[in-house]
Amino acid sequence: MSDEQILDIDLEEGRYHRLQLIPWWDQQRLFDARVMVVGAGALGNEILKQLALLGVGNIYVVDMDTIEESNLTRAVLFREKDEGQPKAEVAARAVAELNPDIKVQSFVGNVVYDVGEGLFRDMDIVLSSLDNREARVAINQSCWKIGKPFVDGAIEVIQGVARIFCGPEGPCYECTMNEQDYELLSQRRSCAMLSRDDIAVGHIPTTPTTASVIAGVQTQEAIKWLHGDREMPLLLGKGFVYNGFSNESYIIEYQRRADCPAHITLPPIQDLDRSVDTATVGEMLELVRAEVSSEAVLEFERELCIGLYCPNCDESEPVFRSLGKLREAEGRCPHCGELRDPELTHAVYGDEDYLDRTLADMGLPPYDIVIGRDGLDMAAFLLAADRKTALGCLA
Repeated sequence: MSDEQILDIDLEEGRYHRLQLIPWWDQQRLFDARVMVVGAGALGNEILKQLALLGVGNIYVVDMDTIEESNLTRAVLFREKDEGQPKAEVAARAVAELNPDIKVQSFVGNVVYDVGEGLFRDMDIVLSSLDNREARVAINQSCWKIGKPFVDGAIEVIQGVARIFCGPEGPCYECTMNEQDYELLSQRRSCAMLSRDDIAVGHIPTTPTTASVIAGVQTQEAIKWLHGDREMPLLLGKGFVYNGFSNESYIIEYQRRADCPAHITLPPIQDLDRSVDTATVGEMLELVRAEVSSEAVLEFERELCIGLYCPNCDESEPVFRSLGKLREAEGRCPHCGELRDPELTHAVYGDEDYLDRTLADMGLPPYDIVIGRDGLDMAAFLLAADRKTALGCLA
């Protein structure tokens, strides 16, 4: 189906007939929409099912996990034969079967480290269905920087919450976090900031009924957002809280934190016909200096580890990878067994010895965004040559 093709809508008794009876409904707008769903578990299954039934035309599914037997009580898109397969791939196939009109692309990976920020730029709206604070924080920061709405959902037992965040004036997801949230987030890292190998992974008890309720609100709010010119009320900066024990629900309004570290927005992003596999660090530094100033530095939108240093042995090993993808076991010195200190960078000044490395060699994912900065002067560049690689059938 080409990008120019118009959806054939039979207003008498076609697939979308009952939806088209809604006075403000625009089926073509939904068919043209691009929606990212991060997480294909209980909530994600319900969101994806509903997006497909509603005829949302371009869906991007992100999940890093595989299907377990316990998923079958809460995930309508999975079957016994799917055990051991990637959730994102199975969910995408099932959604495509539900509605052959639409396009669905799956991505098996970690949204924090493996998804380039260009993907967020290409979406109209992002929905998350996760039980992971680190991933929520990363999605929130990417959406806020690029100005995309973020619809978050969470469930536990028969309770849940759905909420929407979008900059630049209101609160964001990180504005809702307290000291305990940050403490729990930090427990995922060792004292050297490496990801722990033995961190306990909790399995939150949930039911498919609660998932249906919260996913329904998330999807409904996304549909309303996509019909934004119809001036319908939204949960923007607010949360819909559902308590299945008491059969109560209410709206909570979040407050914007003036000191929130996530409130960073990017300047207009320029498309660059380069790829992470071909663009070198040195070439990108030259480009940003030509664009911003001769003193500009090249900044990455993620923390990169370039080496591991053992103070006990006074030895350093070159390592080029996103910090979060380095496990604690890898950080231990092969000679003395002590935990080594990561040598980190998120900026290039021009005197580094790795200027000839490609951005992929540094640990950046395809279709990422890099920054050139000199004080308050800044320029943002999208590695646009990676678009087809990143978007697949949605490109």
